[in-house]
Amino acid sequence: MSTSLVTVFGGSGFVGRHTVRALAKAGKRIRVAVRHPNKGFFLPPNGTVGQIAVVKCNALEGDQVESAVRGADAVINLAGVLHSSGENTFDAVHVEAAESIARAAKAAGARTLVHVSAIGADKDSDSTYASSKGEGEERVREAFPDATIVRPSLVFGPEDDFFNRFAAMARFAPALPLIGGGHTKFQPVFVGDVAAAIAKLAQDPSLNGKLYELGGPNVYSFKELMELMLAAICRKRLLVPLPFAFAMVPAMFLQFLPKPLLTPDQITLLKSDTVVTGANTLATLGITPTSVEAEVPAYLWRFRPRGQYDDFVRDRVQV
Repeated sequence: MSTSLVTVFGGSGFVGRHTVRALAKAGKRIRVAVRHPNKGFFLPPNGTVGQIAVVKCNALEGDQVESAVRGADAVINLAGVLHSSGENTFDAVHVEAAESIARAAKAAGARTLVHVSAIGADKDSDSTYASSKGEGEERVREAFPDATIVRPSLVFGPEDDFFNRFAAMARFAPALPLIGGGHTKFQPVFVGDVAAAIAKLAQDPSLNGKLYELGGPNVYSFKELMELMLAAICRKRLLVPLPFAFAMVPAMFLQFLPKPLLTPDQITLLKSDTVVTGANTLATLGITPTSVEAEVPAYLWRFRPRGQYDDFVRDRVQV
């Protein structure tokens, strides 16, 4: 096992879990810094004894961040939120915490900092999410000039919050909304590919200082993704175009739910495509992107009608 240490902030999240596994397979020692250590209990079994340590760390507390990065050769920041809640606002997590982590990593002498942002990050964006991501990138580069910025498109995988959410809705709702008419373009990227890219960037200092945009092999409209999802779960549902202005009305109320189904800021985000436009991609790192068709049906089967569900399970058992 390598003696080098990698500190991962947000390692208990969706992308974080896969990133930690990728690093563990590469033989790295990993320190997973999370606000709630109990959410990281599932991580140690993925590595050898003593390879993965989960530590309590609030990324908004400077002293805890400094302790978390102490002795690390590489630092990965995966901390992010999809909606503001309490003290976990876009500005707090995407800007203040990002800057704190970058400053601490630089002061600790880390050779590499991988900062995970998002395609569309722009401090001048009308979306608070995108503008905070853009401001965060700028602050990170000021504190750690050789930081590597990673911007994924829509990330999909077994625990994703996109296909799983709409598949769950389709089990009961007779129709699904196509916000903005369903014309927004996405380039979905498999979580395993994103994790592999982040792990590679964290281990190779010669790749420092670049900006990478990660997307899958194909570009789809929002409507096409809904059609793929419905085909995967063997259900037929009406897809109803909903203009952005009309969608804002329910979003104004839904944003106050503990886990909002839709927020006004997300509608603003949907007005812009999320596709790769940069020169550095998965291909640059020698990673062949995985298609939506190759993975999504394999983890959405539980949303199929009972008969289809039973047939799927029976076929898998027989295999």
